[in-house]
Amino acid sequence: MGGAKKPTTAKKDTSSSSKDSKKGKKDKGEGGPKKAEITVMVNEQQAMKIIQNAKVITVQEMARQTGVKISAANKFLRESAEKGIVKKVGGYSGHHLYQAVSS
Repeated sequence: MGGAKKPTTAKKDTSSSSKDSKKGKKDKGEGGPKKAEITVMVNEQQAMKIIQNAKVITVQEMARQTGVKISAANKFLRESAEKGIVKKVGGYSGHHLYQAVSS
């Protein structure tokens, strides 16, 4: 069957010299511009209005209605639960249901 041909002696010499020139390059992790850190905040007034108008709300629904990522909405709802603004009323496996605490 076919296969890779053996390189001739002339090819061997040029391939070894090209390997030496590649060693001088920098590693991928060194140098270059730093990535900017982006922080997304949920508009608290808008989020509270959404929570008050709904019987229950999920993290996914909060993210969709406020226009933020699920991780930002999840962080907001968890912090609100710790503060006592909302309470966890059900759900499973990361899909929790939250409800506004009645005053």
